[in-house]
Parts: sequence; C-alpha cells; structure tokens
Amino acid sequence: MLDNKKIAEVIKRLKVAMRHLPDPSVTLVGKKFKSPFLVLISCLLSLRTKDTTTLPVCEKLFAGIKTIDGFLNTPVKELEKLIYPVGFYKTKARRIHEICYDLKHRFDGKVPDDLDQLLTLKGVGRKTANLVLTEGFGKLGVCVDTHVHRISNRLGYVKTKNPHETEFALRKKLPTRYWIEYNALLVTWGQNVCKPISPLCSMCPVNRICERHNVDVSR
Repeated sequence: MLDNKKIAEVIKRLKVAMRHLPDPSVTLVGKKFKSPFLVLISCLLSLRTKDTTTLPVCEKLFAGIKTIDGFLNTPVKELEKLIYPVGFYKTKARRIHEICYDLKHRFDGKVPDDLDQLLTLKGVGRKTANLVLTEGFGKLGVCVDTHVHRISNRLGYVKTKNPHETEFALRKKLPTRYWIEYNALLVTWGQNVCKPISPLCSMCPVNRICERHNVDVSR
C-alpha cells in the first residue's frame, strides 16, 4: 500500500496538474462568499447533482438570498423554482426550510462549527458536515464522497468498502496538513481524469505511483 511519502508526492503532482481545472462547486462557493451558511446550502443543493448544474443555481440563488431569514421568508414553492434544475429540488426546498428553522431556533441563527452538532441537522450527513467544516470554517475535517473513496482505494492508499470506512481510514492515516484540500483535489481529479469507468491513466501524472486497484480498462 502507498505510504505517506508517496501520498505526499501524489498530492504535489495533482496540484500542479490541476492548476487549470475548476474547483468543485462547494469549494468555489466557500471561496467566493466566505459564509459557512451558504456553503451548507450549496452542499445540500449539490447532492446527486453535477457541478455544472449546481454552481449556476447557487450563484443565481445567492444573488438574491443570503441569510437564514431570507430563506425562511421565501415560500417553499418559490424556492423550488429558484433551485430548479438541481436533483430532487422539491425535497431540497423543504429541507432547506427545515434546516433554516432549526438553525434559527436551536443555534441562535448560526451554523455550528462542530461535527456532531452539524449532524443533528435533518438531512446533513458526514460528507456535508465535513464540507461545511473545511470549506465554510477552514477547520479540519475529512470529507469523503464517491470520488475520494474510489481514488483513495485505486491509488492503494487505503483498502475500504465504502465512503464511511474511507473517512475513518483517512483520519488515521492521512497527515492532517492535507485534510482540508484532499476532498477538492480528488473530486476535481475524479471528475476530469480519474473517472469511475475507463480512467485517463495515460495522461495522469501519478500513473507510475498509483497501484490501479480495480482498474480493468483505461485510456
């Protein structure tokens, strides 16, 4: 399995190779708005939705609504129209209202910067909670989605069965200095090069380091 010396080299090479690739939508929202609350909303909108859809919706939505009260004062039916065409937009509109109500009445109108407290919000799982910590607050967290899970295993850095196992394996093994950037790095690489099926190994700068686990066909 890859050791931390090799994963450091992987991260270094990918950062150079990714200079001209766009960050994931939630990372871009965090950089632009510097608001944990808007990062949380963008996380909810991004679930099961491609970044090419999520980011334009976020930019349009946040141009008019930026606060908890702003969302609570927007009827659910109107919010549905504003966030369309993200996936499951009707469910997400209701969920945003529920979370905003919770934030206002349980957390004094502030997004908690604690993982366990974030997980008490309805519809917020570990991926979203960790993203809010890292992209919203700049605090340590290990966010694992399908890209991070797949690539971490493909590289041979961890050997896990699902994203939940991968998060805790990375918490034990990955040096903390990489925690915040690891998600955005692997998500971007997974969307553009290290794809689920037939990854572009021939143009990958870490193809001689990667152990290519479960890669049957590549380009």
